[in-house]
Amino acid sequence: MTNTYNYRHLYYFWVVAKEGSMSKAAERLDMAIQTISAQVHELEKSLGYMLFKPAGRGITLTESGFAALEIADQIFSIGEKLPEAVRDAANSPKIKISVGVSDGLPKFITRQLLEPIMKHKDVQLIAHEGEFEDLLADLALHRLDIVLADRPAPNNKNLNVYSQELRKTVLGWYASKQLVKKAKGKFPECLKELPILLPTAHSTVRVLLDQWLNKHNITPNIVGEFEDSALLKTFAASGLGAFPAGLLIENDLKDTYGLELLGGCENIHEYFYAIRSEKKIQHPLVQAIIKQ
Repeated sequence: MTNTYNYRHLYYFWVVAKEGSMSKAAERLDMAIQTISAQVHELEKSLGYMLFKPAGRGITLTESGFAALEIADQIFSIGEKLPEAVRDAANSPKIKISVGVSDGLPKFITRQLLEPIMKHKDVQLIAHEGEFEDLLADLALHRLDIVLADRPAPNNKNLNVYSQELRKTVLGWYASKQLVKKAKGKFPECLKELPILLPTAHSTVRVLLDQWLNKHNITPNIVGEFEDSALLKTFAASGLGAFPAGLLIENDLKDTYGLELLGGCENIHEYFYAIRSEKKIQHPLVQAIIKQ
């Protein structure tokens, strides 16, 4: 049985499920009820499971039918976007790229990782920030071209995605000029008396930071924990506390927030990944990000 044959029969099933009856589906498709029924029966035969069962004078989905409908919804919702996508591509000379940005990724790092594509002419960047798991789901459904994150995708045979490390940076501790002046002693002992700001436990580096502080016998005076890295830097710039961030963005933190480096954390790195759904990369802008 060919893929075309399967998809045609799946489409008839999908219309019946959406309309709620064979007769309404036949009317919508302008086909005979017997033809629709035969097409659905062929799909059931190929799958080996009944998709509908009698319910009063009508029909209703079986458990297998509900599972098939969920997949069919995804397939045909994407298919309905095809004419619009083709029309937009024909009318616009710009190359579009939809990028998912994990909410744990520092904004300065995001900008650096996307710099290679912004050098291209006629680029239209569509950036979506969200939870890591939600972005992976959108990537698997081809709603995104690539995801940037501070962790690789989990090993999951049902999630056909590929992770590639782009950059890594040693972590350091930063503080406002006022706090730096108040710091007593050398680094890292000075952290014992300074208020501390940390990322929440959802960050991949939080456990490493806790271990590092414990290793140096530092019981931190934690005055704030933040999921949003930009919000963390904003509060740090106001003098609320010292905080950790990559040495890769030291100049940005100094120029934008007026923050100063207290010292670096030996052997603690923060990693940044590109995650894609294509094993063989076709999108030219995705290639540019991967090759940086």
